[in-house]
Amino acid sequence: MIYLDYQATTPLAPEAREAMLRWLEGAGAGEFGGDGYANPASTHKAGRAAAAAVEVARDQVAVLLPKGGRVFFTSGATEALNWALLRGAQAKPGGVAGLSIEHAASLQCLEALDAVILPVDGDGLALPPADALIPENGIVAAMLVNNEVGTIQPVADFAAAAHAKNSLLLCDAVQGYGRVAIPEGADLIAISAHKIHGPKGIGALWVKDGVDLPPLMLGGAQEQGMRSGTVSPALCAGFGAAAALAAERFDADAAHAERLWSLALEMLPEWTVNGDANRRYHGNLNVRRAGVNGLRLMSDARNVAFSLGSACGSGSGKVSHVLRAMGVSEADARASIRLGWGRYTSEQQLRDGLAAIKDAARLQGVN
Repeated sequence: MIYLDYQATTPLAPEAREAMLRWLEGAGAGEFGGDGYANPASTHKAGRAAAAAVEVARDQVAVLLPKGGRVFFTSGATEALNWALLRGAQAKPGGVAGLSIEHAASLQCLEALDAVILPVDGDGLALPPADALIPENGIVAAMLVNNEVGTIQPVADFAAAAHAKNSLLLCDAVQGYGRVAIPEGADLIAISAHKIHGPKGIGALWVKDGVDLPPLMLGGAQEQGMRSGTVSPALCAGFGAAAALAAERFDADAAHAERLWSLALEMLPEWTVNGDANRRYHGNLNVRRAGVNGLRLMSDARNVAFSLGSACGSGSGKVSHVLRAMGVSEADARASIRLGWGRYTSEQQLRDGLAAIKDAARLQGVN
């Protein structure tokens, strides 16, 4: 199987796996002086060692985030986004606004809060923030890198517009964290471990110092009193190791993604790129070809893992809300596929994968 679906999830880094095993196998004593299975909320020696491992991971994750904030571990970015929007709306009741191309984890919260939906242009880039659409004393949601078409949004502009009206800026940085620089100005940032070669089941919400966000869950006062529930040292350690590796390899990973982007464009000259070709993360390529049935293409190129759009909505049969928000017709949206690559994708794998996709397109009479 040739894996070209990095926006859905990324392969677990060996370094993250090793960091987790030290806690899954009870081998934490070697590094932290305690037993790996201990509860980090316990006050005995083993518990303190587990708590130390969690804090090491917290610091590793924070390196790729702005200064002047706190990292709270969650079960993933969906939880972080729900926390920021649903609890944040209680603290800032003046209204909510968000981009029309937000991930479903944000978009469904926006809909539940009767939010103002902010438009994008045909390249998938947000239009300049209009003052009349920005709430007073509320929340504005603007993602950093779109998960379907890879466009990089002007988060700093929306942060400035939000702050001018005493509102908070929430940034879904899931697809950008560890891949592109996170701009200053956000008050809340949601991230996920499994998008940067870490484990599934853990993410984080970064909260800027001074932002008063209500707790997500009550109970044992874990996560600085903001999210009750036993914290997993293994998941935290895996996330931290993945973040540390992403920071170390930031330039090398970006250069590799750029090389693969150029190769993909070279091999797909007849395909149309969805979204701005330059103001985007180049590890994401969303393309369409007239006459292609994307769903059938996935079936015929079964040895290649790619998608039609967001993995969260791939089984619904619905046309991508991102492409429709960009003005792409339903027919063109159904002829679109999303390809994603990264650190562990070789040039030969990409060549072979794209060749298989082109062969599958020929089966549909598209040369």
